[in-house]
Amino acid sequence: MKSHNDLKVYQEAMDLVTEIYRITNSFPELEKFGLTSQMRRSAISIPSNSSEGAARESKKEFKRFLYISLGSAAELETQIEISFRLNFIEDSNILKDKIFFIKRMLIKLIQSIKD
Repeated sequence: MKSHNDLKVYQEAMDLVTEIYRITNSFPELEKFGLTSQMRRSAISIPSNSSEGAARESKKEFKRFLYISLGSAAELETQIEISFRLNFIEDSNILKDKIFFIKRMLIKLIQSIKD
């Protein structure tokens, strides 16, 4: 691998960050320091940890950071469901499908890394 930028999962996660920012812009002002902030941090954590792990010296560390990305994706999935239940978003399925795809890529990448 040349760079974290070469990772398809990184590219997909960056697209997801952009989408989360766009969607949370329409959330109530009262949620600025609540759900909006939390969703943005979770989304940002996915590509951030993938790139940090790719920069590490060992495969073991890379896997550890990929697992952190996977956890952040699960957090974001929960936050999207909360947003849907609070009627902040109308349809959560498209976002959930994107996250499912990213989680699947992360799992495959983790499995492909031999210690």
